[in-house]
Amino acid sequence: MADELRIEECVNAVCPWSGDPVRADSLTLYRGRVVGFCNTGCRDKFAKATALFDENIGSDGKIDR
Repeated sequence: MADELRIEECVNAVCPWSGDPVRADSLTLYRGRVVGFCNTGCRDKFAKATALFDENIGSDGKIDR
């Protein structure tokens, strides 16, 4: 998927985890937006964290727990 994503479409210039500049090989799609990271480890950490969060949000937008 990252090969299809373009850094020019990225909504951020710095990694949300480290604050370092984003790289073209460390992009992901989240809620229809391209989000960048400084490395694939930060990208994968984000994917895991958001997946856990998203699966616990109910249809009313509140956390089910």
